[in-house]
Amino acid sequence: MNQKYQTSESALSPSGRFGRLSYLGWNMLMSFSILIIIGIIAAFSPGLLADPTTMTGSSMLATVLIGIAYIVLLYFSFVFTIRRLHDRNHIGWLSLLILVPGINLVFMLYLIFAKGDDRSNQYGPRRNTKGWEKVLAWIYILIFPLAFLAAIALPAYQDYVTRAQQAQIEIQQTEQNN
Repeated sequence: MNQKYQTSESALSPSGRFGRLSYLGWNMLMSFSILIIIGIIAAFSPGLLADPTTMTGSSMLATVLIGIAYIVLLYFSFVFTIRRLHDRNHIGWLSLLILVPGINLVFMLYLIFAKGDDRSNQYGPRRNTKGWEKVLAWIYILIFPLAFLAAIALPAYQDYVTRAQQAQIEIQQTEQNN
């Protein structure tokens, strides 16, 4: 049984195991690929964000393509989560927890931080993490907190700039009135 997992393992198949860094590396690769695909679709569909009642044929096609990209993203999210659960010697059905709001955040943190089995388990032998998976995982580890901080800081900065501009306008109006 263990020999089967070593010789015919595909990272895109739900059978087999993923360690923490492999899990993060493949998620980074998938996220980056989907973002590029959606960016290309959006670049060639200028009316994509237009009013839905005035959508052209190309906008509809772009919307369908983005929907397909989302389905692919969801599928591979399940595949990578199942493989990570197998590394912890858990059944893949637990991957359905990523669909439950609130619980999915705790579940993802569990998958990221929980150590896998060092020995073979019912899902096969321990999988060695490839070098490129480690690099992508560390990029993911570094970029995710920065993106989270940017999502908080940029709107706050934009609000600050808006208030500063309003204050500047009020000062100029006060000077003109005097």
